[in-house]
Order: sequence, then structure tokens, then C-alpha cells
Amino acid sequence: MSANDKPLGGRVAVVGTGSRAAMFIQGIVERPNSQVVAICEPNAVRAAYYNKYLKDLGAPEVPVYKPDEFLEMLSKEKVETVVITCIDALHDVYIVPALEAGVRVLTEKPMTTDIEKCRRILETVKKTGRHLTVTFNYRYNPVHELVKRTIAEGKIGEVLSVHFEWLLDTVHGADYFRRWHRQKTNSGGLMVHKSGHHFDLVNWWLNAQPVTVAGMGRLAFYGQENGKKHGWAKDYERARGSENAKGDPFALDLESDETLKSIYADAEKEDGYHRDQNVFAPDIGIEDDMSLLVRYNTGATMTYHLTAYSPWEGYRVMFNGSLGRLELEVVESQYREITDPVLTGGQIHGKAALPNPGEATVKLHKLWQKPEYLPMKMEHGSHGGGDRRMLSVLFGPLPGEQVDTGDASKQGANERDGALALAVGLLANESFKTGKFCHFEDLAFPL
Repeated sequence: MSANDKPLGGRVAVVGTGSRAAMFIQGIVERPNSQVVAICEPNAVRAAYYNKYLKDLGAPEVPVYKPDEFLEMLSKEKVETVVITCIDALHDVYIVPALEAGVRVLTEKPMTTDIEKCRRILETVKKTGRHLTVTFNYRYNPVHELVKRTIAEGKIGEVLSVHFEWLLDTVHGADYFRRWHRQKTNSGGLMVHKSGHHFDLVNWWLNAQPVTVAGMGRLAFYGQENGKKHGWAKDYERARGSENAKGDPFALDLESDETLKSIYADAEKEDGYHRDQNVFAPDIGIEDDMSLLVRYNTGATMTYHLTAYSPWEGYRVMFNGSLGRLELEVVESQYREITDPVLTGGQIHGKAALPNPGEATVKLHKLWQKPEYLPMKMEHGSHGGGDRRMLSVLFGPLPGEQVDTGDASKQGANERDGALALAVGLLANESFKTGKFCHFEDLAFPL
């Protein structure tokens, strides 16, 4: 189940109408016991797009509220659940008053982006006695549940160490450097925004929490200086209207995809936000190549690496145990070609499969025995099927659909899980700056 006792839903308000909102809105509309009753969004064009989307789904259009009208919206629309999909750094602005108002809260990961905001959320949970749900959708991927189950059943004994490598390719990875994520003040950097998924998986797989983190990270590929050094840089600020961007494989054409055009190109006149900025710009404030060493309270250690400029996309995780070794490899996209679409609305957050998909394997190798490949089925798109199954667990099954009974459904992610995943990213960022080992206890999170 979720972080609460029963499925979320009822009268639902959605905060933020970027691309990620679509999945939640469709999932809510498809369930007869829930309805979207309001949108909170400062950009009128994006809000209008999602009202049209509601209408296309057969649901009524809803009132749109500005951020400073959030409390009014909760009261006037009798909101029972709020779904928060806005910019990461603003999550706490809505989580805290919603909890104080007695409204159930579901927030996209990361739960928030810095120490003080996390403390504020955790203190509000303690004060109100109300929990929130964090959407760590990778838990619901059947491949990841197989890993969880194999470890929990003791098939490799005690997990002593983990090696985790995640590769983002030069389409998906580059995309973080085109948009608001490229500033840590907005996203916390990739250690918080992207790797938070991975840190939560390891916490969940090992049933452990981080103790100490050390890391090195830098902007090695993107950014103006690197782009010029490696010969990739083109001279433009944003792709739209730029002759220099034509033919650049790193440029994003907002006009080529209807979703991108509607929620970004058409909406930029409202707030000046440019979704298609040059990835080789001089003002990028996040890293693209990061290495970590993490120790957990179980004694296990993890070496972790994130690369955001790989020719292929996927990940490898190796668990070394007292009775053997478990190896996971997932190839989400084997390669990219310049002729492939740079990005589509469906691919922004995994709704559609990436081009040139590969396979996944889970290999169990016990000591003194031949290795065996565990039977499993990989789904492409929707984060390996995690999105669909997460919606089924959090909002209840669709009519005629069976209740999900996978491992993730038994252990939904709440504010504690959100804080533990965030902690690794925050400590990594601090270690990048100071060159020191950084400790979880120094965060003083009220858990």
C-alpha cells in the first residue's frame, strides 16, 4: 500500500503542469472513485492545455488557481488529495500547508532539494501526525522487485557491497542541461533529482540507510568550456529561431512534437521559460560525471557512478554477498543515431520507450555453483512498467484490474524514504564541494 492506510484519490488537485502531470491526470480520470477538481499553475497557457487534456479524456474542465491561491483552492474545492509535480525546489511550499490543512499529499521525487526544506517537511509530519507519499516509481518495476525478492530470500546471503552504474545517453542525459534542472537551486543537481531514484532503490533493496558519503563530481562534458574543448559546441542561446542550432544533434526542436510545442513553446510568452536552451552554455551549475562511495548502517558499502553523456542508456547493479553475487543489467536504449528523434513528449519522463531498446538480465551466481539467469520480463516505457503499477497501488486498481501484490505494494515510500534518498544526494553535493567524508547524522533530520 501507499504511505497511508487506503488508496489516494477522491477530490484531487494537481500542482504544476509540466510533462509529468499528464500521467497522474490520466490515471486519476480513469478511476471512477477519483476526479481532478482543480489545477494550481502560474502559467495560464499550460493550465489551459491540461484543461483541454481533461476534456479529451472525457472529464470536465476544472478551475485554475495561482500559487498564492493554494490554500483557497484546498478549501473551496474541498480537496482530499494534492498531487505535486512542480519544480523540485518548490515542493515544500505546497507539502507543508497541505499537511497542515489535513489534505493527503503525493509528491514527485525528489521530496525536496535542500536540508532546511527537508527538515521543515519532517517537522510538519511530526506536528500534524500526517504522512506523505513520495513517488519512487522505480520500486514498482518488476525487474527491481525481482532483485528485492532475491535479496530478501537470502539467496546471496548478507549483502556486503554494491556497485551501481547508471548511464544517461546524449539525448536523455543532455535534456537535464537544457531546462530548469541545470541549476542546483531548482533541482539540487542530478545527485538529488535523478540519482535519488537509485539511492532509494538501494535503501529499499538492502533495507538500510546511509551513514557516510564521499564523492567527486564535475561538469566534464556539457557547458561552454567543455563543448569547445571537445568540439561539440554551437553558438546559440536556445534552439528555437536559431540557424546555428539547425543540424546540432544536441538541439531540441520544440516545434517538432505537439506536446512540447503546446506546453513549452506556446507557453513561454507567459513566463519566459525556454525549454530548449543550449547544453553547452556558460551558466550551467550542475555536474554531469559523478562518483560516490557510500556506507550503510548494515556495514555494506556502495560504489556509484552516474554518467550523463553516454552513447547508450541503461544501468548495471552488482551485489556481492556472503553466499554469492547478484548482477542486474538493463539496456534501455542500445544506441542513438542523429536520425533518431531528439526527444518526444512521450519520452520526456519515460511514458514512451526509447529508440533501439535492449534487454535486461538478472544473474544469480552462488559460490561454488554455476550461475543462473532468473526468469523475468522487461517492459519498455513507463519506467519499466513502474508508472502503471505505481498508479494501481497508490490510487487503486482500474475497473476490472487486479490489486497489485508486488513487493513495492507492501512498502510504499513515505517522507522517511524521501529523506533517506535525498540525504545521499545532499551529502554527495557537500562532499563535491569540500572533498570530505560527509555524515548522515550531521543533517539532523527529525526522523
